[in-house]
Amino acid sequence: MPNALIVAHGQPSDPAPAEATLAAFAAEVDGYCDGLSVWSATLAAPGKLEARLDELPEDIVIYPLFMAKGWFVTSALPKRLGDRKARILDPLGVDPDLPALAAKAFRETLLGKGWDAAKTDLVLAAHGSGRSRNPSAVAIEFSKELARFVTFQSIRVGFVEETPSIAEAATGADNQSLCLPFFACTGGHVREDVPQELKRARFNGHVMPVVGDLPPIKRHIAEILSRAFSQD
Repeated sequence: MPNALIVAHGQPSDPAPAEATLAAFAAEVDGYCDGLSVWSATLAAPGKLEARLDELPEDIVIYPLFMAKGWFVTSALPKRLGDRKARILDPLGVDPDLPALAAKAFRETLLGKGWDAAKTDLVLAAHGSGRSRNPSAVAIEFSKELARFVTFQSIRVGFVEETPSIAEAATGADNQSLCLPFFACTGGHVREDVPQELKRARFNGHVMPVVGDLPPIKRHIAEILSRAFSQD
């Protein structure tokens, strides 16, 4: 049976909870797959990735649960693979289907609240980086593509590690607002930094799950993994 491995960054200061969360995520994706086994490992859990790779055949497909095709995906992960022949797919954040999938989740949320998108502000709370423009560029491009599918009153993008901050982006947003944490997984930034920034902005809107936990995403990842093997 073909095998796929979902890899995320994890939490270096406390690896075990993030490792368990990713394992549950992979199990859900596995449930959508037919004839394909899906496993998981975080980069932060010492030796976990290497141990998992040693358990699996070399011809596995790796899905990076990251929002940008940055250093972790293009350098750190390949280095950890060594001479293994695993194939690394593009990460979640640069998936061309992501804006349409997110739009579906937004429409369902708006419908459930009885809100009109044209009268609703959207705050994208993203990571950003003080060293690379790549993460913020991905978030900004996503916001532009998303606008083709859902016409919000405004789309405001703020970052944890660069300007404008999430608080700056969220300030002045109506009570009828949504916030999407533009993260693949729920880690420290999502649990601590994003709420703190929204509190600073006196944001009273609805905070959605991180991108990786939006309803259509796990099934979509399963489809990507299945296609990766069917095209071999």
